[in-house]
Amino acid sequence: MKVEGAVLREISLSLREFFEISSGGRQHRRILLLTLYGEGHEAWSECVAAEDPAYSYETTDTAWHILTDFILPEVVGREAETPGDLLAPVSWIRGHRMARAAVEMGGWDLAARMDGVSLARKLGGTRDRVRVGVSVGLQKRDEALHEKVAGYVEEGYARVKIKIKPGRDIEMLAGLREAFPDLELMADANSAYRLADAPRLRELDPLGLLMLEQPLAHHDLVEHARLQEQLETPVCLDESITRPEDAALALELGAGRIINIKPGRVGGLGPSMAIHDLMRDRGLAVWCGGMLESGVGRAHNVALASLPGFTLPGDISASRRYWERDVVDPEFVVEDGHVRVPEGPGMGVEPDRERIESLTQRVASFGTT
Repeated sequence: MKVEGAVLREISLSLREFFEISSGGRQHRRILLLTLYGEGHEAWSECVAAEDPAYSYETTDTAWHILTDFILPEVVGREAETPGDLLAPVSWIRGHRMARAAVEMGGWDLAARMDGVSLARKLGGTRDRVRVGVSVGLQKRDEALHEKVAGYVEEGYARVKIKIKPGRDIEMLAGLREAFPDLELMADANSAYRLADAPRLRELDPLGLLMLEQPLAHHDLVEHARLQEQLETPVCLDESITRPEDAALALELGAGRIINIKPGRVGGLGPSMAIHDLMRDRGLAVWCGGMLESGVGRAHNVALASLPGFTLPGDISASRRYWERDVVDPEFVVEDGHVRVPEGPGMGVEPDRERIESLTQRVASFGTT
């Protein structure tokens, strides 16, 4: 495989509604889209870095810097055996896994197109559709929360994730459980709690939640292990897992029973599959999380979630859950709690080039495009 050219674009895309978590919220996204060119093919990927460093130290601007000043100048024009090998010339760069992932995932899309197969098939996917859930941001009133959840249940989502923080947690979730006794329900704290809050978090156990996602700080695997010892509710790790080695350490410590795999967070599809295989070998569950991606990133997530170890509904959702109009055709839709896995070559959906062009804020080109 040879990448002969690359184009990095920043587009501006507005969410349909303000999305709030424990560390803040946003309604406007600055998204980086990467196009790779090679052997007559054009591949697409997305960098999931956010506008601020609340979730990760990486941001839209740091990713642009790392990609344009260090990674893409070294990747373009070089031969690589596998998508992961594309990053070999810049293996000396520490961290910046979201920037790396954009290139690695673009490489997988390019390799699939060169082979004339879908990205899901290239990864070893076994499903033609995947079960999906939806994530609901913090709401100021329980009535508004219940109304939103009812709407998503009516739309057929298989699982609903509720964002929580101190002051908007136990009582709110208890009311929701009473209203929706049979719903697959989980909570996501985005590191809003400390180990001292364990007695409070134990009050979640009677609610029968599917999991409690990332309750403690991202670097506190030991404290997550101590918390899991005190909870019946499975702890799911998100921000704590940035590479397969983190997953192995978390399992060794007993820091959780479930992992949310976000390919952009862990460095791409190859590392994601390594975590999937590790967890599957242990008989533990994984699911595919979301990072408010456009349809480009969503297509990669759907392909990943078609692997056999993704046994829990992912945060993939329909395009219209977040965007008035997505940047791919066809847009993703939810049917009976599932999203269909695209069957066409590569990621299987077409970028809406005219719309992307109209949303583009800046461009950097490398090699022959």
